[in-house]
Amino acid sequence: MTEVIATMAGNVWKVLVKEGDQVEEGQDVVILESMKMEIPIAAEVSGTVQSVKIEEGGFVNEEEVLLIVE
Repeated sequence: MTEVIATMAGNVWKVLVKEGDQVEEGQDVVILESMKMEIPIAAEVSGTVQSVKIEEGGFVNEEEVLLIVE
């Protein structure tokens, strides 16, 4: 189990995957918006998305878990 975490605080602009999706290492899975910039967050491992912990339009803090890949 690997947690994908936010690298900075910001608004969740877009969630690019859903539970059950297969992802590859380095694939963008979430896009955060901070200071009018779009920041892509990538999966650190290949696997299946087990749980999405956030919603589009929500706010996340730095180090917050965005989703879980197994």
